[in-house]
Amino acid sequence: MAYDFKKEFKSLYAPAARPTIVDIPEMTFVMADGKGDPNTSAEYSNAVGALYGFSYTVKMSKMGGNTPDGYFDFVVPPLEGLWSVEGEENAPTFIDKSRFEWTSMLRVPDFVTEDIFERFKGILAVKKPELDLSVIRLEKFTEGLCGQITHIGPYDGEPPTIASLEHFIEESGYRTEISGMRRHHEIYLGDPRKVSPEKLKTIIRHPIVRKSCLEQ
Repeated sequence: MAYDFKKEFKSLYAPAARPTIVDIPEMTFVMADGKGDPNTSAEYSNAVGALYGFSYTVKMSKMGGNTPDGYFDFVVPPLEGLWSVEGEENAPTFIDKSRFEWTSMLRVPDFVTEDIFERFKGILAVKKPELDLSVIRLEKFTEGLCGQITHIGPYDGEPPTIASLEHFIEESGYRTEISGMRRHHEIYLGDPRKVSPEKLKTIIRHPIVRKSCLEQ
């Protein structure tokens, strides 16, 4: 059977409904950065297409005799996104999406090295010349300590869920600290093209640090 990250790392991809504290280890991702409203941005659409195109090109290499060293079959993990708002350090609001800055990403197996990344990006470029693959990169990302919660419903309905997460983080003796790559993080467990908005499931993570004695 294909290796399924969601089943092997249930605490990361299938958390309980209540908020929890998790320590996220180093993982390998293919990523793309951009700006703007994901609902209308051609840049976002291209990025998502490039990410999935790359991941499925690696996955399906088993069919063409071009499998890389260390290959094993895998289920392509869910799409993830790191979000912020231009000029702000807090979690993003949903008022003016045109100011969004995002990093979209898909987890890939650790056998995907830089050499393999470049090789399969080249294969994908031949298959999908309409995609701009210059936007994607391979990166190892250690997110570290986070508070996380599952949001059920439309993306624009996240603020109350985020407020619940922030309350839990505060009550647990931590505070959210967004900086660099450690940002508001969403993992999309449902496909909005196939699932009604009220049934969408999204994991929301915020990077945290323990509060000092002075803060408490």
